[in-house]
Amino acid sequence: VQLQASGGGLGQPGGSLSLSCAASGNTFRIRKMGWYRQAPGQQRELVATIGDEGNTNYADSVKGRFTISGDYTGDTVNTVTLQMNSLKSEDSAVYYCYADYAVGPYGYDYWGQGTQVTVSS
Repeated sequence: VQLQASGGGLGQPGGSLSLSCAASGNTFRIRKMGWYRQAPGQQRELVATIGDEGNTNYADSVKGRFTISGDYTGDTVNTVTLQMNSLKSEDSAVYYCYADYAVGPYGYDYWGQGTQVTVSS
């Protein structure tokens, strides 16, 4: 599975940006996709995920501001978009696309290359 991310860049406080990520390759076992982020000196943290039934999960820090959506082939999500509104400076980080891939009863994590999001006036 390969993950190709796009979007991000520079946004202003209170503004909006969006990120997209497309999965390719053997995608039919993807169970969920989403985004994590990592700011300098910080651990990588969950931003939002969306599962194969459309169920979503958000970090408390982005609830009400960020929205994740997915495009599906059958029951499998293979593209995700993160709409980021009401941006704050603390949203600045490298954002990583993520896919949870089923291997038997277990999951294997795939990661895309990070994309920088900077929120600054």
